Amino acid sequence: MPVTVGVSLKMYFGHRAGREWAAEVADIAAATPAVADGRVELFIAPGYLQLIPALEAVAGTRAVIAAQDATDHDAGPYTGEVSPAELAEVGVGMVELGHAERRRLYGETDGVVARKTAAAIRNGLVPVLCVGEPVRVDPLDALAFAREQVLQAVADAPAGRLVVAYEPVWAIGAPEPAAVEHIRAVCAGLRDLVAEFADRAGSSVIYGGSAGPGLLAELGDDVDGLFLGRFAHDPEALRAVLAEATALADRRRAAVA
Repeated sequence: MPVTVGVSLKMYFGHRAGREWAAEVADIAAATPAVADGRVELFIAPGYLQLIPALEAVAGTRAVIAAQDATDHDAGPYTGEVSPAELAEVGVGMVELGHAERRRLYGETDGVVARKTAAAIRNGLVPVLCVGEPVRVDPLDALAFAREQVLQAVADAPAGRLVVAYEPVWAIGAPEPAAVEHIRAVCAGLRDLVAEFADRAGSSVIYGGSAGPGLLAELGDDVDGLFLGRFAHDPEALRAVLAEATALADRRRAAVA
């Protein structure tokens, strides 16, 4: 299974800046052998208006374009929403769901996230399911909270791959990520959970929440990758994380050889 590295731009970039960033990232993807041969999976989630230019930018690479959200309906009278069916039609491969900001700002409940997860998989998209506790607690309580979010999200979803992004809410936008031992404990437990899903082959667990260069090397084998935010707005920082992901992927391959 590859090491996964994702980036969400949220709504930080304007259209021109987003296009320029995607073009730089496409060059980095093309120049990173581990991305080219599949040892490292790279996905990027620009704003909606940047999706088509980003798809054009990464054409010819193995980088995957993700949407930052999608509705739970395939089509119909849903003004202002974005259909997972249309996202898949244009070539989007993944979709971020259940982010803490969606839950806090727009009132998304576990039920809403579950319906969106089912719709995404139904339409061939890989959900990047964001889970995490709202306040700082010990790792066992954090794991219990995140486990329940995952279980509710996939309860009625069809078979298909899932990427679980563990993002403790209190660490999002913070100066530093959660403590390494906290992340490792929660992510290890979530990896055990997704391994139990017989109908979700290839599922993985990545960490987000003020993640940046240097963290993946510290986390080691208890995570399957990172979900980056503002620390990857600099493409060179993303290049550094991809180098760390390559090292982790190679170490894992050597361990099973």
